[in-house]
Amino acid sequence: MNLNIIGYFIYLGITIFIILKVGKICYRNGNIYVLELIPNHADICQKINQVLLLAYYLLNIGYCAMTLISWQKIQSFANLVETIGIKTAIIIFIISILHYLNIIILTKYIQKLIK
Repeated sequence: MNLNIIGYFIYLGITIFIILKVGKICYRNGNIYVLELIPNHADICQKINQVLLLAYYLLNIGYCAMTLISWQKIQSFANLVETIGIKTAIIIFIISILHYLNIIILTKYIQKLIK
């Protein structure tokens, strides 16, 4: 039995679930920030937020899929759990960094507009 194939499916299932869940939350709450950037244009803000969500999905799911080529041969179930845990933690870390960078950039930009 090839444990790498099992690991790929488990890893992709977990990470895609996390990416979709975080994306929905950010999309739902992100309209407020986009509306601050472009006031009185709610329809344009909605479209911008949709494009940001699509870019977020493509970037993160694409990165997850690309990391599969760097996996070493998995020899045991313990190694399988360890590999999935490490790879999933890396994705969660990257998502959190991107989120905080977006918030910082948007906040700085809004503060410039207000002054």
